Amino acid sequence: MAERTHIRIASGQGFWGDDLEAPVRQVEGGAIDYLVMDYLAEVTMSIMQKQRARDPAAGYARDFIPLMERILPACVERGIRVVTNAGGVNPGGCAAALVEVGRRVGLGGRARVGRVEGDDILDRLDALLEEGHDLAHMETGEPLRAVRDRVESANVYLGAAPIVEALQGGADVVVTGRSTDTALTYAPMIHEFGWGPDDHDRLAAGVVAGHINECGAQSTGGNCLIDWWTLPFMEEVGFPIIEADPDGTFVVTKHRGTGGRVTRGTVSEQIVYEMGDPSEYITPDVVADFTSIRLEDEGPDRVRVRGIRGGPRTDFLKVSIAYADGWKATGTLTYAWPDAAAKAQAAAKVLRARLDRLGLEFDAVRTELVGWDSTHGSLVGPPPADLPEVQLRVGVRGRDRAAVERFTREIAPLVLTGPPSVTGFAGGRPRVQQIMAYWPALIRREAVEPHLTVHVSEV
Repeated sequence: MAERTHIRIASGQGFWGDDLEAPVRQVEGGAIDYLVMDYLAEVTMSIMQKQRARDPAAGYARDFIPLMERILPACVERGIRVVTNAGGVNPGGCAAALVEVGRRVGLGGRARVGRVEGDDILDRLDALLEEGHDLAHMETGEPLRAVRDRVESANVYLGAAPIVEALQGGADVVVTGRSTDTALTYAPMIHEFGWGPDDHDRLAAGVVAGHINECGAQSTGGNCLIDWWTLPFMEEVGFPIIEADPDGTFVVTKHRGTGGRVTRGTVSEQIVYEMGDPSEYITPDVVADFTSIRLEDEGPDRVRVRGIRGGPRTDFLKVSIAYADGWKATGTLTYAWPDAAAKAQAAAKVLRARLDRLGLEFDAVRTELVGWDSTHGSLVGPPPADLPEVQLRVGVRGRDRAAVERFTREIAPLVLTGPPSVTGFAGGRPRVQQIMAYWPALIRREAVEPHLTVHVSEV
């Protein structure tokens, strides 16, 4: 299906917790055809799984719903289609809440919500293991059975195909679970331009476009090293927009009048973000060669991207698994001049001696002086004597929650039983948190794809 010869795909969120006004600015700031919003990261899935365990109606990005209540009428009126992985571990619940919102704002009969399900394989893990899918750790080779009893979430990274199916079914909003970040952008390109599974170079171009879009303002000046102090109007930074053509070439830009900047530098920094082998950027639909990317300035806040090559997809899909791996807690105290660093070091020594005396054992104890060595460690050399203040930060992790809990009770006593001039304990006793560890694995795609479902519901 090839309907248009040019589409504009705007990024609206780079992670769960990103600027909630950015999608509003994208919708109201100028013409776009698609709004894509990425909410998921590896640890996010385990958080959502815990939320759903407490409440079966939870498990998705809750702030997505009130956001859509603000912008959905305008999106429907202007023909802007939304693609998002805000569904987390409960795409059905997210889609149902969105349908309810659509009806509440008066869109009954005028909009459709699509949902993609099947990426969550937590309930199928034991059956898959019995069938011979070891789900071995991609770095260590250890089989998943070693931690199976502690697994909290297991989600497969899906590609573009189910999103395209939902768009072809007329969905104005498509809600997925653990789709790849890049697929949110290149699925609309496949849908609009009619690309096939063997259009490797064009699919690879879509992947690069999605990679530039996926982290929001990180490609328009946010978190940017190049001349960061010269970036204008960052309080309302413009998020990226991909202007895509059927041949796979595209321009990275942003709405006029928004803050930040689009240059070869800002785009390049995002391209090298979270990249392994640049010649083999593997996705469910294609393997993209990032070394083939060519960038050209095309005027203020416009960078053209071309020349991208790609190769056939692999036989496997990646699985993101999270498992419980003990407990942690972190406490802080701030020490003031004079001899701020020396006081903090003495306090850390006292604390360690008290923990040893109590017989508490931990897998790791980490001590940092924020303001001196917390970023670069011992590379910075000895602390200068004239530091105006430092923050002592001590963290522990271990399998015994009781030991970690007792650690949290040993920070406050340092205020009156340790070195002088301490402050900064107003936050109270540190909170014990469960550690969720990441287990990356591969699974053959035929074990997953037959179980995918796409539903489109009328608002």
